[in-house]
Amino acid sequence: MNGVYLPEDQAQISIFDRAVLFADAVYEVTAVVDGKLLDFDGHMERLKRSLNELDMEEVYTREDLLSIHRALIEKNDLQEGLIYLQVTRGVADRDFDFSDMDAQPGLILFTQAKNLVDNPLAARGQNISLVEDQRWGRSDIKTVQLLFSSVAKSRAKKNGADDVWLYRGDEITEGSSNNAYIVTENDEIITRELSTDILHGITRKSVLNVARSHQMQVLERAFTIEELKSAKEAFSTSASGFVNPVVCVDGSPIGSGKPGSVARSLRETYLKASLANAI
Repeated sequence: MNGVYLPEDQAQISIFDRAVLFADAVYEVTAVVDGKLLDFDGHMERLKRSLNELDMEEVYTREDLLSIHRALIEKNDLQEGLIYLQVTRGVADRDFDFSDMDAQPGLILFTQAKNLVDNPLAARGQNISLVEDQRWGRSDIKTVQLLFSSVAKSRAKKNGADDVWLYRGDEITEGSSNNAYIVTENDEIITRELSTDILHGITRKSVLNVARSHQMQVLERAFTIEELKSAKEAFSTSASGFVNPVVCVDGSPIGSGKPGSVARSLRETYLKASLANAI
């Protein structure tokens, strides 16, 4: 926290930090496998973009943040899991206006040991519920304001689903914390194009690069709920889930109702490529 390494039970944040008062903070999550960081540069580029979009000061360089990530891996003996990074606008008197605020941005990082590679959910496939997307209009900025997605996912879990996919009109936008894809009968991979409607996923970018490098056909466009329910396969991508098959949506099986070959292949190929380039 703010330059100091300390046990989690000793970490404290001011009640006047704008992250507490306004959810005025951005974040990134980087996967760690075999003690190495996956897609690190992509996450740092997106962090820079999020800061710029919210007029937040860039205080820490890529080299600063890489050093901190590596120190956390060592200090926590993290072999597999996640590192969460949050940058807050800082501490100031409560006021909507921050135009003349003179405060040092806050920096918080912590680790989370987690089984990512041998994820049981990837083996059995996800059961998804559909929920109308009522988030704010800048879903492309990775802020800590995740309340809508958190409530939607929690309600879905209570009803036996693993996650939710969001829709506007009759078109899927993305998952609660992941990007969404379908596979057609012709093995075309379809995912929504980049815009302010969805998060510009770092894993999304890497997976699509892998797909194209293996001559898979990728179409970046919106797909409808009807297309989803009649798809051959469906899957999601995220830093914590890599590539996760979707086998059921609102009680209706997708394809055979089991993880499909395209999703399985992409997961294996993505992991292999990412580990080869991990730092």
